[in-house]
Amino acid sequence: MRSFLTIALDRKLKKIKRTRINDLVRISVILFFIVSCKDKQEAFTQKERYVDKVYPLLDTENSRWFFFTSASRPFGMVNLSPDTEINGAWGSGYRYKTDTIKGFSHIHAWQMSGLSVMPVTISDNNEIFTDFYSKFSHKNELISPGYHSVELDRYRIKAALTSTKRVGFHKYVFSENKKGGILFNLNTVLGPCENMEGTLEKTGISTLSGKLVAAPTHRRPKPLTIYFNAQLNVPIVSVEHDSDTGNYLVGLDSINDAVLMKVGISYTSIKNAVNNMQKELPHWNFNQVVEDSKIEWDGLLSRIKVEGGTEKDQKRFYTDLWHALQGRRIINDANGAYPDNTGKQFRVGQLPLNSDGTPKFNHYNSDSFWGAQWTINTLWGLVYPEIMNEFTLSLMQYYQDGGMIPRGPSAGNYTFVMTGASTTPFMVSAIQKGIVKNDLEAIYKALKKNHIPGGIMGKAGYEHNTDIGGGLKYYLENGYVPYPLPEGGGFGGHQDGSSQTMEYAYQDWTLAQLAKKLKHIQDYHYFMKRAENYKNVFNEEVGWMAPKDIDGKWKLDFDPYQYENGFVESNAAQSTWFVPHDIKGLASLMGGDKKAAEKLNNQFIAAQKSGFTSGNSHEAELHPEYSRIPINYGNQPSIQTAFIFNKLDRPDLTQYWSRKVVDSVFSDLNSSSGYNGDEDQGLMGSLAVLMKIGLFQMNGGTEENPEYQIGSPIFDKITIELNKDYYPGEVFEIKSINNNSDNIYVDDIKLNNIPIKGQKIMHQDIVEGGTLTLEMTSSPSKRGKE
Repeated sequence: MRSFLTIALDRKLKKIKRTRINDLVRISVILFFIVSCKDKQEAFTQKERYVDKVYPLLDTENSRWFFFTSASRPFGMVNLSPDTEINGAWGSGYRYKTDTIKGFSHIHAWQMSGLSVMPVTISDNNEIFTDFYSKFSHKNELISPGYHSVELDRYRIKAALTSTKRVGFHKYVFSENKKGGILFNLNTVLGPCENMEGTLEKTGISTLSGKLVAAPTHRRPKPLTIYFNAQLNVPIVSVEHDSDTGNYLVGLDSINDAVLMKVGISYTSIKNAVNNMQKELPHWNFNQVVEDSKIEWDGLLSRIKVEGGTEKDQKRFYTDLWHALQGRRIINDANGAYPDNTGKQFRVGQLPLNSDGTPKFNHYNSDSFWGAQWTINTLWGLVYPEIMNEFTLSLMQYYQDGGMIPRGPSAGNYTFVMTGASTTPFMVSAIQKGIVKNDLEAIYKALKKNHIPGGIMGKAGYEHNTDIGGGLKYYLENGYVPYPLPEGGGFGGHQDGSSQTMEYAYQDWTLAQLAKKLKHIQDYHYFMKRAENYKNVFNEEVGWMAPKDIDGKWKLDFDPYQYENGFVESNAAQSTWFVPHDIKGLASLMGGDKKAAEKLNNQFIAAQKSGFTSGNSHEAELHPEYSRIPINYGNQPSIQTAFIFNKLDRPDLTQYWSRKVVDSVFSDLNSSSGYNGDEDQGLMGSLAVLMKIGLFQMNGGTEENPEYQIGSPIFDKITIELNKDYYPGEVFEIKSINNNSDNIYVDDIKLNNIPIKGQKIMHQDIVEGGTLTLEMTSSPSKRGKE
């Protein structure tokens, strides 16, 4: 029998154990809660965002100057990235297979370049002024929208880049015990133009300012001065200038931590470059700017949410969507000042301001809108109406300054890139969709001017000083542009009369729709009559659009597959189908819908053998026969062709061939391919997006209450977030039931559970919000024979 003392001791020990156990339980619960919260927080922070699905290296082996971008914001004035090739508009910028970085430049835009810098380690000699390039490895490189980091092997410097709209932000980590510096390469060929007359001066303990001139090019006929202001987080020890190269070497104080450099630019003054920096980047938090950039990109990319398909499908989709918002660049300062080069003398223009001093809209540098009727017209108009509105206002600003709406402005001036009045469909579409509602009469007057003598239709590509190459005189007198022009050449480029005739006819039709809306009935009938001029270059004997000379004689020994034989960047087989406003009329010339569909189907069958494209520029040089392809999805003239079948009562062929084109042309996810031709500042990226979500606008959305043709979406569900500032609905969904690689045909269509006939849906129905349901099947639907 235990003693009282033993019993008492046991009781005490049990009490202690219970207390400890309770404490342990409480501690465990607290730890579990902490770990759980931490896991949830990590799960939240690690959750993949849409911006993380972008693959920036797509097609970078075939990159051109404005194609690649990394450390940039949407439409940013600054688009900072490494340059591995610097000579020429083509084959320059960041080229994936070139292993040498020649500088980090701030401007990669249509006919514009500027401000290349390079962090270096300084030796005792001055060879660094002429020999400063560095090898690098992709193994030590990270790239995402808004960010680029890379290690310079020669100097063992880790360089990271990010930006705001108008300010480049650099971060350099130098090797220990090395004297660091930054080389400003202000006088060099850089992409499409030469940088010259560069100057740099130290303006403070850690500040610099300077300017350089982007020399004129064949396409951009006037110079542009680029002003900049740079601030560093370390003192500047010295600024050396090499008179032979014009380069400046900025020596830095002893470096114990990362060197940060902010560079604000302006096309109007150093003062505005400083102001841009003060407005957009007053702090030094590099990581915060990287995160802010990702948030901004994610906000735009998340406007379309896709579900289903493979991981690769989704990554390629968001890469295409990212490209749809690339290339075209802001040229105005934060205070609304902008370069106006439209007159005889350069002037600083001023955009109208809101009450808080910010511009009411931004002013833009832009490649041509040639082909935009099938690409950004639709995508921007539906998903990014605020962007379409801004570009319309910017184009009107050019008209107010220079008396003409441009078709591709650069550096605040006209370039007359490509042909026709390609901005007419763009601006008419913005009006018909209710995006642009004010000053419609003024816009109509401005657009109409481009369609009459003295307007932009009269100018061929890059025809700066005359208006003969456009052949508008003959188009108005004879109903077509002859090929060749009686006056001969020398009046710009792209003097391909049959293409010009067809393009003008379509653009006249779009202007007629606006005339009708504004009740200019006489103008409406006049431009509708002109819209039939495409018929004048259809040769019924050969069954193709064909070149016709001034005497009305068809070209002898006509070859419909010969490249640029009267057709702009195309052949007759491709361009014959460029009648987006009157497919039924074109089919009638061919003998009816059935014969037209058979003809086009045979072209697709033939084109499939070559992957539906003429290849990238390098392949085209090595294999000229590629240009003889009957359908080319690597350039704009025939990218609408898969959806023509919808208009010929063969939607099954639209669904079949659009899927085949997506699989062949727009599905790669690597550096060696991606667009298989010419990605002109978002045009082909936009096209890929539209084909993948199964919506398309044949005439560019320029009729009253524009219609969308329905294709064959590759995703199970697509959710489009509608901008409430422009549209009444919240979201528009597209659900594809039983969708897979075999079930590519649409068997049944319902809008908000109500069956609809035909293969189209109206703009007003979409922007009201709702759900479009498509029942998918593996066999062509009977509805395809309606």
